[in-house]
Amino acid sequence: MPDWSILFQQLEVEGVHVSPGTLATPVSGGDISAAWRLTSSNGDLFIKTGPSSAENMFAAEAEALAELARPGSLRVPRVIATGQRGALAYLALEWLRLEVVDAKVEGLMGEQLAELHRTTSDRYGWHRDNMIGLTPQINTWDENWIDFYREHRLAFQLGLAADRGFGADLKDRGSRLLKRLPIYFDNAKPLASMLHGDLWGGNWGSCDGRPVIYDPALYYGDRETDIAMTRLFGGFGVAFYDAYEAAWPLPDGHEERQHLYQLYHVLNHLNLFGSGYLGRAIGLMDKLL
Repeated sequence: MPDWSILFQQLEVEGVHVSPGTLATPVSGGDISAAWRLTSSNGDLFIKTGPSSAENMFAAEAEALAELARPGSLRVPRVIATGQRGALAYLALEWLRLEVVDAKVEGLMGEQLAELHRTTSDRYGWHRDNMIGLTPQINTWDENWIDFYREHRLAFQLGLAADRGFGADLKDRGSRLLKRLPIYFDNAKPLASMLHGDLWGGNWGSCDGRPVIYDPALYYGDRETDIAMTRLFGGFGVAFYDAYEAAWPLPDGHEERQHLYQLYHVLNHLNLFGSGYLGRAIGLMDKLL
């Protein structure tokens, strides 16, 4: 249980008043961090808390939410405060009253995600590293997408897998796949689009009849990576894909690259959750090879 008096004092510094005796209610959504609902002068807040070592993770998430909000394409929760006091790190966001997602909201999500992806950079990556779940995500800028994806996504995860004892099953496949990466792009150079970075069904919803996204792992890269992630664990319906395609059709070859981009997340799940994901990783690699 966090020392709420310390957090309340810090929120006061940020101009957020919490009445004496207010209780924080634990809520779902704390797979990585503890999560709470708290009533304040700024309305209800969604609070993530963790040890002081989580400060950088929370700061990166707060900055990513601000970056995603900048184009005005999709709604994101407003950041109230983030920081660290003593042994406590925290991130305070506006509380979102999530609703049941219907086909209309799914269609808006597809349309607005395509609009978000039209916000681009001249390089791939981001100015700071962040996290994909509890795994570090390296975002060092690179002018070449294939090099970026090879070194900072697949090779990084394959290295972690080897450290965790999965190298025997993945080493040969991984080595061959990394060498073959240019084949999947046929000399195409994807735009460096603003990405959510971890766009599965649990990281978006409906609020006031509009789509809203949260828990990002933001960087600038091939927009197909976000779409590939939506197809990995479900949570997106036909209306979403139809609307995205109508707004900005995916280029030729995206069906095969989908496996390439899903592999990053499957390897990450292997590294986070263990051998239950090994067969899926090998299956994707075999399809690509």
